[in-house]
Amino acid sequence: MTAPRAVADPALVIAVARSWLATPYHDQASLRGVGCDCLGLARGVWREVVGPEPFQIPPYSRDWGETGPREVLAEGARAMMIEVAPAEAQPGALVLFRMMHRAIAKHVGILTGPDTFLHAYERLGVIEEPLTPTWRRRIAFAFLFPQG
Repeated sequence: MTAPRAVADPALVIAVARSWLATPYHDQASLRGVGCDCLGLARGVWREVVGPEPFQIPPYSRDWGETGPREVLAEGARAMMIEVAPAEAQPGALVLFRMMHRAIAKHVGILTGPDTFLHAYERLGVIEEPLTPTWRRRIAFAFLFPQG
């Protein structure tokens, strides 16, 4: 049995995530102020909060309706982060959204408050917005950043 991993300070995670606000949307990028997609935002927060990325992210599909037998994004997060039940996710948690019924989780956000989250959205870039009931019911997985 492995020892539990220490969790990164949620206030730090939120502050770093907010430093990405207004970064333009750019598919498969991860440069604060220059461009990122939702996964690129999470990768950038990881680099600042935890340290270097442990592996290179392979190219991925933008198709939110993608189906399949594997939750690839969740599996990757599970290997690096601390999984919690979506209902127990607090501010500072990374959440994965299932954007379409029966599709795999393909969108990433970071909770910034009990009813707000931050994410990179096509045409809008990195924004912070209310975690409406529509968004909340799409949360499929939740993870905590480990301490660096």
